[in-house]
Amino acid sequence: MDKTIDEANELFRSQKILVFEPGEEEYERSVVTPNLLFRFSRPHLVIQPEDASHIQPIIKQARAQKLKISIKCGGHSYAGHSTANKGISLDLRKINKVKLDIKSKIVTMDAGCNWGHVYKKLVNGRHNRFIINGGRCPFVGVSDFILGGSLSPFTRSFRMGCDTLEEDTVVTADGELVTVKDNDDSNSKKSKLFWALRGAGGCNFDILVKIKLKVQQLQNKEGVVVAGRYQWFLKSARITNDLMNMINYFDLITTMNNFYTTDWPNQMTIDSTWMCNLQQKEGDGVRFLVYYDGEKDEFDKLINKYIKQPELAKQLKQRSLPEKPTASTAPSFSTTLITATTIIWEEMKTFRRLYQGEKVQFLVTWIHSGGKAKEKEPSDTAFFWHEAMYHTHLTVDWEDKWMERDMRGFLKEIKKKLRPFSLKRKAAFINFANGELSKKAYEKAYFGNNREKLRHIKEIWNKDNFFEWNQGIQLPQGIDDDGEDVDVDMPDKEKITDTIAKEQWENFETDDFVKDRKESVDNVDKLVKKHPILERFFKGKKNYIKELVQKAADLKNDLCTSLGSKDLLPKTIKITLRQQVIYC
Repeated sequence: MDKTIDEANELFRSQKILVFEPGEEEYERSVVTPNLLFRFSRPHLVIQPEDASHIQPIIKQARAQKLKISIKCGGHSYAGHSTANKGISLDLRKINKVKLDIKSKIVTMDAGCNWGHVYKKLVNGRHNRFIINGGRCPFVGVSDFILGGSLSPFTRSFRMGCDTLEEDTVVTADGELVTVKDNDDSNSKKSKLFWALRGAGGCNFDILVKIKLKVQQLQNKEGVVVAGRYQWFLKSARITNDLMNMINYFDLITTMNNFYTTDWPNQMTIDSTWMCNLQQKEGDGVRFLVYYDGEKDEFDKLINKYIKQPELAKQLKQRSLPEKPTASTAPSFSTTLITATTIIWEEMKTFRRLYQGEKVQFLVTWIHSGGKAKEKEPSDTAFFWHEAMYHTHLTVDWEDKWMERDMRGFLKEIKKKLRPFSLKRKAAFINFANGELSKKAYEKAYFGNNREKLRHIKEIWNKDNFFEWNQGIQLPQGIDDDGEDVDVDMPDKEKITDTIAKEQWENFETDDFVKDRKESVDNVDKLVKKHPILERFFKGKKNYIKELVQKAADLKNDLCTSLGSKDLLPKTIKITLRQQVIYC
């Protein structure tokens, strides 16, 4: 592998393509990730193309030498799909030009843009009545977001982001530059690829290099959006009186069930997050993010009509203000919501009881969908779950590494309780990728009945499976598929505790820390030479290493003390694990 990597490195540099190796500053800047579950991800090379013409020779060379390529745009995959532990990390973030044609209402974006790059075009041009149907977070990458479907603050008004897609330019597995459009012949292979890229495109068929989206026009004549943020904390989190707790519980559940089952107009989007942060003195609560395409007076009337909790209604009206844009239901659904919200509340209480004093938090986020998005049929694009009213994901966050097993166990139990309420008991959203879906069921979870068509399209455009990853679309032959009833969630999540980091740093494992303590000190120079990033870590720390090793030896000789003592573990690290369910 080293020889192959060296040859590729030399070739790319000769073509004036930016290549970085471990230890170089730009390499370290590229591979760093806020999700410390993947903190040891170390590809052989980081390559940063500056133009689509750079990507073509990279693909041809990597395919010829059978080098694995991982694509990085924004780098926000909670499942670690934008990280790489071998081969090439293709970092697209230097390809980030944006062109806005307001007359034709088309925005053209390079694949390495984040949404902040795109929204600046509207802001700088003072195009106040227009919006681009993109992501909520300005730091999220454009391309993977669109390829996965694109759930926007304005999805309820203008459908999914992928539904506003006009044109894609891609580099194929053969290294060819190809453009596919919304108006291609419906029987052509280009048309099939365009269909697949709207909801299932991420590293399955090609590499996206350029995107064209329709620009949308707001209903508000002044060109403003009513937007706001409010956190509603419960008195019950600070009061121990059982009667008061019961009253506040009833207030919360009644308010939230009414909120989720309200037939909101399509112009209204309200996301909500149930928060159980054990380090937050305010206690448990719900955070609301509001977006309304209309007048402030109309917004206030809607809140008065549908929000019956007086304090919540008051605060939502006060904290939601007009600003320039940047970014009744079926009875069965009501029954589902009553059960689901009760489960969430009970699990928040359990979380607080079990982990009091720990640096952990538990979040349940409901992203508002439905509206215009529901008008699409599942087969209209590769994105299958158009009927979803809310995309709901669960987050557990911990700082101390010894909490990982407990957090995985807690997440496993609540997912087991909530999974029956998801569409067809299996729905998941690739934009919030869940790395722990069953290998035999992840395609069903993400793509539903569209998976067979997607497999055949992959056979057309990526027949050798060059673009491949652990949750990628499979080729038609050799499908590992156990039918519709297979459980989509991986059992025994606790068993994978710390396996991600171990797999990424396998070169640093030792079966007997004490036995190898002398080698651990004597071989520091050799270790640093092989892994230059460690130079700063080991600088001036040899004595510390000796002390640490001696402490381990002392602890091993003390039968009353576990070698896994907290004192021996690294300083606290912040880790987030996000998993996701889609509710009907």
